[in-house]
Amino acid sequence: MAEHYDGARAVATVTAESAAAGRWIVDNAPSPRYPIYTRANVGEVFPEVVQPLSWTLWGIRHAEPGWREAFANLGAFDLTEFTPDRMEVLGVFGGYCYLNVSASRIFGTRTPGMSAEAIDASFFGGQPDVPAYVEAATDVSAVHSERLGAMLGWLFSVESLPDLDAMRAEVEGWRAARPDLGTADDAALLAHVEALCAAMFRKLWVRHIEATYHSMIPAGVIAGVCAAVGRGELAADILTSDALVDSARPAHALWALSRQVKASPVLGALFDAGADGLEARLRRHAPDFAEAFDGFLRAFGFRGPMEWEMRSRAWEIDRATPLAAIERMRGAGDDESPAARAERRQVAKAAAVADVEALLAGDEATLGQFRAAVAAAGRFFAARERTKTSAAMLIHEMRMAMWELGARFVARGLFERADQFGLLTLDEWRAALADASGVAATVAARGAEEARLAAREPPFIVDGVVPPLDSFRVRGGGAAEGKAASGALLQGVPGCAGVARGVARIVHDPAEPGDMEPGDILVAPHTDPAWTPLMAAAGAVVVNVGATVSHAVIVARELGVPCAVSVTGATALIPEGAMIEVDGGAGTVRIL
Repeated sequence: MAEHYDGARAVATVTAESAAAGRWIVDNAPSPRYPIYTRANVGEVFPEVVQPLSWTLWGIRHAEPGWREAFANLGAFDLTEFTPDRMEVLGVFGGYCYLNVSASRIFGTRTPGMSAEAIDASFFGGQPDVPAYVEAATDVSAVHSERLGAMLGWLFSVESLPDLDAMRAEVEGWRAARPDLGTADDAALLAHVEALCAAMFRKLWVRHIEATYHSMIPAGVIAGVCAAVGRGELAADILTSDALVDSARPAHALWALSRQVKASPVLGALFDAGADGLEARLRRHAPDFAEAFDGFLRAFGFRGPMEWEMRSRAWEIDRATPLAAIERMRGAGDDESPAARAERRQVAKAAAVADVEALLAGDEATLGQFRAAVAAAGRFFAARERTKTSAAMLIHEMRMAMWELGARFVARGLFERADQFGLLTLDEWRAALADASGVAATVAARGAEEARLAAREPPFIVDGVVPPLDSFRVRGGGAAEGKAASGALLQGVPGCAGVARGVARIVHDPAEPGDMEPGDILVAPHTDPAWTPLMAAAGAVVVNVGATVSHAVIVARELGVPCAVSVTGATALIPEGAMIEVDGGAGTVRIL
């Protein structure tokens, strides 16, 4: 890999070119060879402006070459098909992260039984304005198709993935060995962050990307078979995993805590007194519950919004958010537990599989392919969530060290907020530890630029040329377009089957769910694991974006929550407080 991509040189190129062009410090130019990029999927985990520290620490140095390495490991590409020391598979445009569509379409074209269109379905769902695929002569490669065919043989036959457990054990070892951050000096904190990243990030990332593409393949087979027998709506049921995926586990743990609150008048009174001062009251008057909550944080404190971003307020930092989730959950009936819902989903999955198998009677070849795909889909969707969770754990260890360093710079008058550590690049941090005289000015200027970018909504697609920033839509600018009227039907993409009626609650931040109560319909712009507790208490979930491999879809299936994704403009069109009906199997939302 070193001869094809030098991470430090790539960082220097990106930051120098961006500084010269007057753009966000980690922006890059689109690839001429692979020109189409999307916010699909990555918009869920990077909804905000990309921070220079994260992107120069692991984004440019490790994620870009790691994705290329994953493509090569899968058999889809040679490393020489990518430009050395240039960002191509990932991009940052106008401050926002994008994924390359062109390269993934080639993966679909070269994979036997797949297509560029199948990849589009996994990435985009039903989003408009997606450019049509135009095949180039170099997209087709018999050599790579043969390699991918061998990979498919493994994918549909492998029964376990022990390397993922081994990687998890390594990450857990780093977590257990967290040094005393409060007593470490500044240089030791930054060195700890760099050591964590160098030791683990690349290999975790490579396996995550591999698992992502692995999961797309059986999902595509299942969708194709269901459509061929005239029961396309059953695919959403069939794609439910048999085992509990990592990203759904916090909801089960929070539910258990909510049952303690529901059963205890003392705990109920403490929660009834409001969110302000709740944790302090619990520690003073309910030490056993506080200890159980601490156990939850030890296990899941790394979860939260924007888990790939070090400056995000994970639950170990923002403890009020999981407490708010417990507050929402305690009002739900016992029959709405994540476990009970998941059990109902397993019953629905078994029925859907049986229906398709009955329709395939007599076609042994397709039946065998279908059964292998069902087994592989469950295995690799779980693998994708396992690899993402392991990476989130690692990033959290880096996060906690940088938050400590950020707090010290606040105390010295160099930062206004601890999370401003993210505004410096890695090289700027190295320099700042020796001479911090210019740090305050750099952070102030970059913070102002970040605010300007954050006020704009990036285009969903970039096709070869990044539009001028002033053409990006102003956030909230679509509010005047009007709301959907009673009787209107909004069409999206099936996520998790099931029909639910309830009050629509438009939520833009999982830490501020507003008036949402158990059984209400969660309507969100996107979701990541920080939304899981709200999803567990919701009657159904509606998301503006998303597709087969989206977090909302995978977790909704595991929690047994009806879900419709790619409901374009849902948060703008659906009136807050309206009664709506969600049909997850059809991917529709009706305003009642």
